[in-house]
Formats: sequence, C-alpha cells, structure tokens
Amino acid sequence: MTIEMLYSKIHRATVTDANLNYVGSITIDEELLEASKMRVGQKVEILNINNGERFSTYIILGERGKRDICLNGAAARKVHKGDRIIVVAYATYNEKDLENYKPRVVLLNDKNNINAIHDEI
Repeated sequence: MTIEMLYSKIHRATVTDANLNYVGSITIDEELLEASKMRVGQKVEILNINNGERFSTYIILGERGKRDICLNGAAARKVHKGDRIIVVAYATYNEKDLENYKPRVVLLNDKNNINAIHDEI
C-alpha cells in the first residue's frame, strides 16, 4: 500500500508579485527551494490564507536571495501582492518509508526570510 503524505511546505510566504502575462507557475527564490527540498518543475498546491483559495501549479526557479514568491499566468488571478500563502508539496510513501517519515516545514517571516526549519509537522 502507498499513502500520499505531506512532503514539504513553505509556511506563510508573502506574495511579492502576481504576473498574469506569464506562462503559468509559481516563482520561488532558489534558497527557499533548497531549504524546503522542493524542486523546479514539481507540482505544488497553493493555499491562500487571505482568501481561502486552493489551487495547483508547478515551481520555476527564482533568483537566489531576492525572496520572490510570484504567482504567474492564471494563478495570478487567485492572489494579490502581499497575500500570505502556504506552498505544499506531497509525495507518495510506502509503509517502510513511513517508518522514518519526516516532512520538511519552512516557516517564513513577512519578508520571506526563514524563521525556522522543522522536520516534523
């Protein structure tokens, strides 16, 4: 049996831009991707804390150190600059994998700097 579980999340990121005229996706600062163990091209779910929207997209690489969190294309209609979001990635685990299961949680401040990193929920 396999179970879909939380793999990683970036918690309370601040949207820095919403670019309707770009081909889909979410741009995430490279340093935040490394901290969260997420990957370019990975499917993620976006949870908008401000308006309750939930939607899926994929990650593109943002410039290291700029702290960009930018929703692009159609996803730009679901957020506003300054909204707080949660970026969630899931993975499928088997029973043996779950014996050592530790999801990555990256907590951000309002400027998208890392406050803490936890390997637990």
